[in-house]
Amino acid sequence: MSDRYTPYLGNDLGCVYTEKKTTFRLWAPTAEKVEICFYKNGDGDCLLETVPMEKDVEGTWFLEKSGDNARLYYTYLVTQEGITKETQDPYGKACGVNGVRSMVVSLRSTDPKGFDKDCGPKLYSPTDAVVCEISVRDMTADVSSGVRFKGKYLGLTEKGAMNINGVPTGLDYIKSLGVTHVQLMPSYDFGSIDESRPEANQYNWGYDPVNYNIPEGSYSTDPFHGEVRIKEFKQMVQAFHNEGIGVIMDVVYNHTYDIDNSCFQKTVKDYYYRMDGKKYSDASACGNEVASDQPMMRKYIIDSVKYWAEEYHIDGFRFDLMGVLDLETMRQIRAELEKINPYILVYGEGWAGGPSVLPEEERALKVNVSQLQGIGMFSDDMRDGIKGHVFTEDALGFVNGGQDMENDIRFSVVGAIEHPQVDYEKYEYTPEGAWAKDPRDVVNYASCHDNLTLWDKLLLTCPKASRAELLAMNRLSAAIIFTSQGMPFFLSGEEFARSKPYKNSYSENSYNLPVEVNSLKYDRLSDFKELCDYYRGLIAFRKEHIGLRMNTKTEVVENLRFLPQEQKNVVAFVIKERQEEIFVVYNANPEQVTVSLPDDNTWQVYAEGSKAGTTVLGEIKNQTELMKVSCLIACRVVTQ
Repeated sequence: MSDRYTPYLGNDLGCVYTEKKTTFRLWAPTAEKVEICFYKNGDGDCLLETVPMEKDVEGTWFLEKSGDNARLYYTYLVTQEGITKETQDPYGKACGVNGVRSMVVSLRSTDPKGFDKDCGPKLYSPTDAVVCEISVRDMTADVSSGVRFKGKYLGLTEKGAMNINGVPTGLDYIKSLGVTHVQLMPSYDFGSIDESRPEANQYNWGYDPVNYNIPEGSYSTDPFHGEVRIKEFKQMVQAFHNEGIGVIMDVVYNHTYDIDNSCFQKTVKDYYYRMDGKKYSDASACGNEVASDQPMMRKYIIDSVKYWAEEYHIDGFRFDLMGVLDLETMRQIRAELEKINPYILVYGEGWAGGPSVLPEEERALKVNVSQLQGIGMFSDDMRDGIKGHVFTEDALGFVNGGQDMENDIRFSVVGAIEHPQVDYEKYEYTPEGAWAKDPRDVVNYASCHDNLTLWDKLLLTCPKASRAELLAMNRLSAAIIFTSQGMPFFLSGEEFARSKPYKNSYSENSYNLPVEVNSLKYDRLSDFKELCDYYRGLIAFRKEHIGLRMNTKTEVVENLRFLPQEQKNVVAFVIKERQEEIFVVYNANPEQVTVSLPDDNTWQVYAEGSKAGTTVLGEIKNQTELMKVSCLIACRVVTQ
């Protein structure tokens, strides 16, 4: 990319606060003039003074202001091509309501008690993680949550919350599932919600970034005072960490909201965005895409994730449309984050929303994962193989009636690696075939915030199915996710049949629909207790068995073998695990089948029908009848 502007390599961009002085530094090499406007408040007519900045090194503008300036609000007036525009600080760490004015902040004053000793879980490998995707608002907004601070950061710090039936909700409920991490849907400051109107029933997922380094104000109890959202976000992180749960941020560095009003555009016009001639390249399908390969855009993204990891103790990052970003930027992100926290998780969507001017071989796409280390990719292979393609409403997958999909499921069971018992010539979903180097590259899932929930997909593809049949499909889906190689991931509420009914159907893109459509309905926990317990049981079983959490291709090839099956729609395999073997078989048929065991030894059953866990359910030998649309998991001790 262009190097026509000298990049600034220092670490003092934005404002740097001390009690005695604050420095301000902005990279704006094309600016003819830059001034700072100081305000008493984050909104309203309260300008205190306007002060010119001095042109300084490497395209930066600089100002030092003496005294203790904590909670002073400011903006930049940047003049380019004779036009002056007011903007917040791209490197701002705090802001007023709606993010239009940045704020000087004493970050240590925002730390909750004991935050200096706060830290998340330490996992040996990404395959040891179990990730549940949540939204700050969705998790506690519904009346059934029983939470005081509904839809807020603080709502996820409350212990003892229950639904009307006395079932734990919110933080306690997440803890009860046994997950190792939660993945927060966008929680940085985004543009689609008017924070000044908290009484309005507004809703948005938040994939419209405004201030990347500042928490979203509508999730705080006070969006008008910049320090509040920071402290409450930290309190939320600390609450999860106290329960042994890591916090992963869903970050959207692939595009910005409202390009003309973007702080990037106002400071260095057209530098931070990829251009397709005179138009903006649009691989995000949101009107623009960031030029991550530009030196100062790359620096910005790296500085930003480092800031969240260091200041907020974030345990991982999920990159939205990671295929828009370039490989070298992702490599540097991984390297820098590892210096901060060697246990940090980094993964993302290995695709884009449309074509980009950046060549495919330079982009962080799923098929290029071999060029990355320590960065995982979502397996759309697994997602669509289980239940049918997300963009075709009536498409069927393995669990809901799809035929001849055994090879597709085997592909995902081994974690998208090369395995001698997977036929890659017949595998059509990813034409390139095995795309993962090892299971650590793979994030397995059946549903996430995008597209239909798993339950709604099953409802629409199998309209004549009974509740019992739908539950069986849901259970088999979960069993495949939690017994496959890679990192398991699921959408919050999937385990109690989360549904989004809307206009006589079900919403497949509820990003701006009312909160009533999106929020978790905890009353369903009573109606779907058995399903929820099944998820808990699978998670607990997975945690106890390293054979389900292998790390390398060599391990998988040496220790996992598929068994021949005469029946269609059946996949069976055995995993060698130290002094034990695990036998797993999936039956997607609408009738029970007879399955031969790997040998004539006695096997102890841990999952069968609607039950799963770490308690032995019974014993089997030689062969067994496998229930329709179900998974059987059994183990035996290997004697030498």
